[in-house]
Amino acid sequence: MSETALDEMSVLSAIYCEKDEFALLEESDEKGLVFRIQVAVVTGSEETRLSLVFHLPPEYPRCLPDVSVSSERLSRRQCQRLRRSLLEKAAELLPEPVVHELILWLRQNLVAVARVEPTAGGGVRAEEGAEIWTALLLLDHMRSKTKYVKIIEKWTSELGLTGRLFMGKLILILLQGPRRSIKEYLHLQKTVKVDVDSAGKKCKEKMMSVLSEAPLSEEHKQLTAFETLCFPHLTGPDQESTPVESTW
Repeated sequence: MSETALDEMSVLSAIYCEKDEFALLEESDEKGLVFRIQVAVVTGSEETRLSLVFHLPPEYPRCLPDVSVSSERLSRRQCQRLRRSLLEKAAELLPEPVVHELILWLRQNLVAVARVEPTAGGGVRAEEGAEIWTALLLLDHMRSKTKYVKIIEKWTSELGLTGRLFMGKLILILLQGPRRSIKEYLHLQKTVKVDVDSAGKKCKEKMMSVLSEAPLSEEHKQLTAFETLCFPHLTGPDQESTPVESTW
């Protein structure tokens, strides 16, 4: 465990010294340090309390820390958005100690990052675009299938989307969730290098089609999770089906 991490934790425990502000959850040479810091961020006339759990691995600060965010006033998706932004900010600050800087940055940017607005009567206003939508996407192909699937599953988890990834002759992605989350997913799908080209170089998705996008109808229930389903190839009546996994 690095002396830098121990020194940083000591400073943080001195700064956040009020009752329940700082708690050491785990300390070991194998896993490093895990501690929780609870902070209150003022948004307008309201106060949003956040619980931040930091994991500093033994290699820290040569590698990114992990962080989880929770709050009674924020939705799961807002907390996930904050976590992503904190990790992106941490990557900019390494290899210096980052935790205190991240908390200061969070205090200044909570409203912009989480998209929360204090209400006159207290609490946080519901996000626009929270209506549940369904989108069906078609992918032309996947060359690096295992990595591609992991990226899709990671994005849907972080954005709080449910649905299905159907793997077979056709590659279909069914997404369900707030329209804003679906739009964020589509933006990621089009702008991030998710696959490899014929030369094995990382490339963006250029052949995705949005087959449909509409509000989830009242007669249909939202799926509770995102799952990847593999189907056999379609074959002739006298041929055996070959599972998709065997072609990977």
